[in-house]
Amino acid sequence: MTTITSPSIQTRPATRAQARTIAYWACTLLLVFVLSGGAYGELTRQYGTLETHTILGFPTYLLPLLATWKLLGSAAILVPGFPRLKEWAYAGMFFNMTGAFISHLIEKDYGSAGMHLTVTAGVTGLVLASWALRPESRTLPRQGAAQRITA
Repeated sequence: MTTITSPSIQTRPATRAQARTIAYWACTLLLVFVLSGGAYGELTRQYGTLETHTILGFPTYLLPLLATWKLLGSAAILVPGFPRLKEWAYAGMFFNMTGAFISHLIEKDYGSAGMHLTVTAGVTGLVLASWALRPESRTLPRQGAAQRITA
């Protein structure tokens, strides 16, 4: 039995830049999905979300505010341009998730099998990975030492 292969169809391995781009978008889209899901739960006052905020001692009027920030931050990291806004969005996501982690830890609200700590730490990892893997076009321009001194 003979196999027919075409020399014109060649697959080449992904370059390092392509792999980084794929990793960036995978982390970023997963992060946006998780934050949007959390925002939905907060906006619709889902039982688990409402219960968690109550256990942690947070007022329920914060739910729509947190949801709005999550949705705006998600939009900010997805749209092209606005690198400074992206930096603020990533910072807000990091503070939100690390604050949630610490709040659960202090209140000893670990959830089943430490789920609350695992999930918040995992989302924090996604925030950091998405931020670190950003393409150059989505970062703030780097300034030289001379520009910083005169600015």
